[in-house]
Amino acid sequence: MLADCRAGRSGSLFITGEPGIGKTALLEYAASAAAGLRVVRSTGIESEAHLPFAGLHLLLRPALDRTGALPAPQARAVRGVFGLAPAEPGDRMLVGLAVLSLLAEFADGGAVLCLVDDAQWLDRASAEALLFAARRLDAEGIALIIAARPGFAAPGLTQLSLTGLDASSAAGLLAEHAATLSPADRYRVLAEAQGNPLALLELPAALAADRSVTTGHAMPMTDTVQAAFLHQVRRLPEPTQQLLLVAAAEDTGDRDVILRAAAPLGCEPSDLVPAEAAGLVRLDDDTVRFRHPLVRSAVYHAAPVSLRFVVHTALAGALDRPEDADRRAWHHAVVATGPDEAVAAELERTAQRAAARSGYAAAGAAYERAAVLTRSRPDRARRLVLAAEAAAEEGDLERMVELAHRGAASTDDPALAIRTIRVRAAAAFHQGSLSTARELLTEAAALAQASDPALAAHMLLDAVHAAWYLGEAEIADTAERLDALPLPAGDPLTDVARLLTWVVRSAIGRGDGDREILAQRIAAAGRSGFGGPHDTILVGATSLQAAGQDTDAHQVAAKLLAQCRDQGWIGRTPPVLACVARASTFLGRHTDAWDEATEALQIAREFGHRQWVAETSGVLAYLAAVSGDEHGCRAFADDALGAPEPGAPAPGLAWAQWALALLDLGHARWESALTQLAALHTGPVRHQLPGLRSVPDLVEAAVRLGRPAEAREALAWFTDWAHHAGQQWIDADVQRCRALLAPETEAAELYQAALRLHPDGREFERARTALLYGEWLRRMRRKSEARIQLRDAFETFRRHGATPWAERARAELDATGEVVRKPGAVGGALAALTPQERKIVRLAARGLSNRDIAAQLFLSPRTVGYHLYKAFPKLGVTARTELAAVELADASP
Repeated sequence: MLADCRAGRSGSLFITGEPGIGKTALLEYAASAAAGLRVVRSTGIESEAHLPFAGLHLLLRPALDRTGALPAPQARAVRGVFGLAPAEPGDRMLVGLAVLSLLAEFADGGAVLCLVDDAQWLDRASAEALLFAARRLDAEGIALIIAARPGFAAPGLTQLSLTGLDASSAAGLLAEHAATLSPADRYRVLAEAQGNPLALLELPAALAADRSVTTGHAMPMTDTVQAAFLHQVRRLPEPTQQLLLVAAAEDTGDRDVILRAAAPLGCEPSDLVPAEAAGLVRLDDDTVRFRHPLVRSAVYHAAPVSLRFVVHTALAGALDRPEDADRRAWHHAVVATGPDEAVAAELERTAQRAAARSGYAAAGAAYERAAVLTRSRPDRARRLVLAAEAAAEEGDLERMVELAHRGAASTDDPALAIRTIRVRAAAAFHQGSLSTARELLTEAAALAQASDPALAAHMLLDAVHAAWYLGEAEIADTAERLDALPLPAGDPLTDVARLLTWVVRSAIGRGDGDREILAQRIAAAGRSGFGGPHDTILVGATSLQAAGQDTDAHQVAAKLLAQCRDQGWIGRTPPVLACVARASTFLGRHTDAWDEATEALQIAREFGHRQWVAETSGVLAYLAAVSGDEHGCRAFADDALGAPEPGAPAPGLAWAQWALALLDLGHARWESALTQLAALHTGPVRHQLPGLRSVPDLVEAAVRLGRPAEAREALAWFTDWAHHAGQQWIDADVQRCRALLAPETEAAELYQAALRLHPDGREFERARTALLYGEWLRRMRRKSEARIQLRDAFETFRRHGATPWAERARAELDATGEVVRKPGAVGGALAALTPQERKIVRLAARGLSNRDIAAQLFLSPRTVGYHLYKAFPKLGVTARTELAAVELADASP
């Protein structure tokens, strides 16, 4: 890692193991071997776990003068969370992106080694931001090494698990440091230490002082080593032990605060000398640091509870500056043993400050502790609900549900009840429990309907979304509730709600079928910006897709995505990216769709949003089917079908069935394709987007098998949709289906009509029509005409990387007597680029700077520059000004 870092590459390593196993020793080794690198360090501190971004501030302090170089939303986030400017609540992951950018700017002056010890004690906000940045390190010249005890999760990072010394090495270490031990004592220490280096070093001294330290029975290693340290502490003078207890309770290491708090207990600064001489603490001008975290733990937990309360009270008194308010509040909270409104109010203010800095985990902990200390039932319920909402912002699904239940049990206030239900519904949706989410949302909407119809409408919009994945009965019921709300005419929310109800009712065959009404509702919703807020804009874009208005849907969703990127709303991007990816897929922009869906999948997995993992996996399965990637298609389809709610279809079922059918069609496996499509068209999700849009595939498979009657009902449904939607691309597909079913005397005219109707841009679907028409012409022995269509289809499929379709076209061309090479490498300038390079090049071609591109793609500017440097030779350019002249046509995923 250090060698790569010096060469300008980045990497991360997660070291894990029990206390004393050698994690810190490896970090010290890395620091000593880091010649030529700048080293920044941080250590998690147990008592700071409730102080948002405390650990991160320690790490990034040397780089804070670079905040001015960050994109504006990131700069505001960093300054806010570190108290350098007024805090603004926002996306918690925006801070992680700012950490990445800040470290990249810092590394611009030379490679950087970041060392983080005892990460299990980092506050959650620091840990999340650090891991978010670590997973995106690429070409900045940054090495990040994190060490933590078992139980700390670092997904996506390379892991090194330490298991201790082998028997020979353990015996050698013991002999080197405790040569005077008797054979019996040496055996006892080796047996008790079990290869733990710290235990091998500490147990001999403790054994010499007290023969009861090792018992001959297995003890947890933490307890064993703590006992060894405690024996050293107890040999110190009483005032020194008390001063160590103050330091253990205020383990930020602030020497001034420790000495001021210890003075009323009769301690002097000189009382630190025996502890320093014993090697239990290290002192410098500002701090008191324990030699090992287990020393602090041993000192603190061995003290009587009553004495701990005295110490925490003294510390609260010593923390008298305004900037110490949060630390002071938590010391007061430790001492409080029953309801105490003053302390509860102090904690609530701490929670508000934490939430304002996007430290939602810390906010939730403070609200929850405040609730415990609250006597008033209404205030206790309110604080529990605030804690649940903070947990929801944090994405802690289990915690938010538990807190919401506790809040609901403590209140009769309808407004609070609605808030608790919404929290539970959000958790259920993201966990994939869609029927539960719908039921909760309709319940909350019913409670809010009389007092706040707009709030009820927002909840029913979400309920319709959940019902969409369940079935026609749930959709009809929820749409009826939404339509019945007394919303004011002309209100933007009303326009979006009326558009959505029209679309979903039509999808299940219960709409009025009037094309003019649809046009009017789309126009009304569009004039209002589809409702304005993020969620209603997304509803509007999705409604447009269900109505077949793919170009408009792409424009609306792409604009919303740009807003998410500009504002750093990382957590909001998965559903928006999924919507954009669907639109790109429908428009035949398969490379764009692949890039958008893979990004959505990555972020959804980071946030644990199973709903969006399933849906985007289904889109990726479809795109893999287009390219003929059988393994990838089936793997993504499995993810789309994974972990459904009992009694409900998997969220990605429709997309998975369509993808598997398309895979079979591409390989001419007609029977298997028809089986998949029949299951889709007779199953519970036939109303979803793949249901209608896969009808042409169903017709093709049925005709190939000589069973056209099995497709006629679906085609009638599809034709009816085409009439209502009024979209030329749908009309083209209808004509292609009719051509497949028509007698020989009518087929040619229908194929030609389809080709005329296919709009520019939807090349894949037009090529499929050309392929079918070419096949028909060859069967009619009109070979010269067939070659024209088949050649056009072959070149389009090859350009799009649709390998099985290109192979079908090539085989047909061979049958006409025209020999062509097998489809190989995909054409187009972008074909040689990786997905990451492709996205960066496209944005650079639009004139965006590296910093702007980095903010858009949640990368660092140095990584953007690195990928451009790699892409230029592949494109045959030497400067970004030449990119505008490069053909950036769609290529295969």
